[in-house]
Amino acid sequence: MLADDFARMFRDEHRIVRDTLLDLVQAFEERDRERIHTLLAGVARFTGPHFRYEEESMYPALTGIFGEEYIQKLLRDHDRAIEVAEELVQLSSKAELTGQDVTAAIRLIRGSVMPHVSDCDGLSIMVETLPETQVQNILDSRRQSLAANLDLLTWAKTVRRRPALVAGSVAGANQL
Repeated sequence: MLADDFARMFRDEHRIVRDTLLDLVQAFEERDRERIHTLLAGVARFTGPHFRYEEESMYPALTGIFGEEYIQKLLRDHDRAIEVAEELVQLSSKAELTGQDVTAAIRLIRGSVMPHVSDCDGLSIMVETLPETQVQNILDSRRQSLAANLDLLTWAKTVRRRPALVAGSVAGANQL
């Protein structure tokens, strides 16, 4: 069944993001700038396609179940995650990470991004209720997003249908 395949794949994607974010917290705690940059780049490459197919196909398909208000909340969560990504790039680009920088980075990861990862993972049980044609559309959108291979900030600033609510530059995306 397509919904079962989707649920496994979706959960695996969220596990990857969860584990990378936990590693990122540790890297900030250790002030390991090289590892921070590597992890930020990895999570950006991974979340760009993931956010894209969620917004372009999955969230619209789930609007009939959740209503527009909850879908808007999910989109605002993405807005915040994009903003956090930019803030983490800026923090990690400092010549030296202070204790305040480390605390700020960890607070951003734990308070703004991790809850969305956890909450969003549960959406797969709602996808199970959709007709197979809609599940197939979500999977097709996922394949297209992966093929486009845009990292999070590049996608947010160049392709995303919802304007990014962040003020950073595309140059920051190259650091992610």
